[in-house]
Amino acid sequence: MMIEILAAESLGTRGLCCRISARGRVIVIDPGLALGARRHGLPPHPVQIAAGRAVRGRIVAALQSATDVVFSHYHGDHIPLLQANPYQLSFSDLPPCFKALRAWGKSAEGQTRTSRARACDLMNLLGVRWRNADSMVDGPLRFSCAMPHGLGGMPFGSVMMTRIDMGACVFVHGSDIQLLDETTVNAILEWSPDIVLAAGPPLYQTGLDRTQRAGAWDHALRLARAVKTLILDHHLLRSEEGLSWLRALSQAAGRRIYCAADFMGRPRRLLEAKRQALYKAMPVRPNWHEDYARGLAKVEEVIPY
Repeated sequence: MMIEILAAESLGTRGLCCRISARGRVIVIDPGLALGARRHGLPPHPVQIAAGRAVRGRIVAALQSATDVVFSHYHGDHIPLLQANPYQLSFSDLPPCFKALRAWGKSAEGQTRTSRARACDLMNLLGVRWRNADSMVDGPLRFSCAMPHGLGGMPFGSVMMTRIDMGACVFVHGSDIQLLDETTVNAILEWSPDIVLAAGPPLYQTGLDRTQRAGAWDHALRLARAVKTLILDHHLLRSEEGLSWLRALSQAAGRRIYCAADFMGRPRRLLEAKRQALYKAMPVRPNWHEDYARGLAKVEEVIPY
């Protein structure tokens, strides 16, 4: 498959990782995943942990056949981490070939101290293979300048988008843009894409006001009417409200707008949105997570088969 989405909220974890085959190159964008540390006051349910483990395996397998790796920014659900928690992708999980990949990373300039430190860890790991990629072009790859992470500003910083000329079509990865900034959407449209994979708005956040919600809707509708295939996921599907929003957008656009699971032909697994229900259906004993982190507990204790 020329486009394979490996991690996204509709696939059971936080992230927006994909593998793209184009003109003899295999590009993995944002190889990372995470499970929200707390949601409704609860840590990740073992069902989520099992899903994350499967996603981690798919990312590692994709990296083994890759020629290039791209880092849009340095949040923990988008990159491997030197100091990962048990639910993220650790440096120790990476295949030996990782250090030989062509690596394209967003400049760490203007990012938070944590993001700069993570970027430095990756640079040290990859050595001479690393390139600060903002606004660069290399074969089928083209990278944007810094774009706002959502509305931008601290502590969120900025992200880098990726355009890939696949020959028969153009693919754009709009990581964490959240459709909240008009300039970012304009930049995507200037690239004349056929397929766009992007993070939708974080409807679950109470701080997202009516004006911002309306702006995200208008920007999504512009994209939906301009590109052949629009895939929206990530922040959008951290709540089940996102599914209703996606349905309404499809109706307004007069064409199907996909989430990652739809595009991949897999069942939708909005596990973070269903965390409370998972705990009610499959209770977790006290101290299970502490034991899991020490290798003393297994998800099979909780998940019925």
